[in-house]
Amino acid sequence: MDLRFAGEVFSWRGPAPHHFVAVPEDGCSALDAVAPMVSYGWGMIPATVRIGTTSWTTSLWPRDAGYVVPLKAAVRGAEGIDLGDTVTVLLTIEV
Repeated sequence: MDLRFAGEVFSWRGPAPHHFVAVPEDGCSALDAVAPMVSYGWGMIPATVRIGTTSWTTSLWPRDAGYVVPLKAAVRGAEGIDLGDTVTVLLTIEV
């Protein structure tokens, strides 16, 4: 399953501070449909992510009845991504 969307980069200062992009509501509905088949626990969904020319594997985090995509510092640096930027994300979920 592939999802493409644009979203704003935000920071969460929880117990594990990180930068994220939220998956829009319609994408979350599609993810909810496949989550029982692919989640490995705690609602985490393994994914391959691409922004610009950079791709990496990660897991989508459940948050506020949706999902967020964590953005590694190396990815933000390689793509020149700053807090508040809008980025286009391609998610690939192996179902």
